[in-house]
Amino acid sequence: MAVFGKLAYDAGVSVDALLLVRFGLAAVLLLGIAFARGALRNLPRRVVVTGLAMGAFGYAAQSTFYFSALARIDASLVALILYLYPVLVMGTAIALRREPALRRRVAALAIALLGIGLVLSGALSGHFDWSGALLALGAPIVYTGYILIGETVDVPPLALAALVCTGAFGTFVLLGFLRGGTDFGFAPIGWLWLTAVAVISTVAAILLFFAGMARVGASVASILSIFEPVVTVVAAAAVFGEKLSAAQWFGGALVLSAVLVVQWPRRSRLAGADPLEGAALSRAA
Repeated sequence: MAVFGKLAYDAGVSVDALLLVRFGLAAVLLLGIAFARGALRNLPRRVVVTGLAMGAFGYAAQSTFYFSALARIDASLVALILYLYPVLVMGTAIALRREPALRRRVAALAIALLGIGLVLSGALSGHFDWSGALLALGAPIVYTGYILIGETVDVPPLALAALVCTGAFGTFVLLGFLRGGTDFGFAPIGWLWLTAVAVISTVAAILLFFAGMARVGASVASILSIFEPVVTVVAAAAVFGEKLSAAQWFGGALVLSAVLVVQWPRRSRLAGADPLEGAALSRAA
């Protein structure tokens, strides 16, 4: 998704247009599939409203942070910073006394913080966009609250994903209206990358994740999802020539190691090739 987003920006697509099209296409497709499979049947009104609100506020904010950061800093850095969210969720759950403060989990949190410090070590060179880094950090922080709220919603994962996308789409339609419209005057190739973000990186990723989880279980799916930022780093290097320093590589390895420590011993609720999948998995697990 990060690579497709960068390619869309190169075609002149704005952050607002990307988010509007992404969630509009994803909402239509996921709602159609959810209706066809009966996933939305007999849902209580409270659940529907909660799912829409999660998208309209939590996921819309998280996506805005993510794609705004992507417009400023390398896709590799955004992907690694985003993957703090499993550890942040664990730390918040411990602080709220939802989970015990086991020594291994506290160590994982410390390792992750050290790792993200190394990932951000590019700031020492003087050639670093701190605003982009702060926007990227906002994404996992907002998503932490989103995940913890999502744990309280008892709804089928496909239905939740459809409602979240619909709610987020509503937010960006409203924002576009308040700003006097959204600019779609970008190069035609931009539509290809927007479609890829919506169809491949959102809808297909969610459905494939559900299908895989049904076959291998939530724990294995959670652990395999750690390859997500690795794929992004490799793809960004191949497409854009992005390079991480040795310290940043080591920091990224520490972050992913900490996530592995957090995820391995339990049926994790925090995985997914896209954050929407993590929210849905929170109910499937």
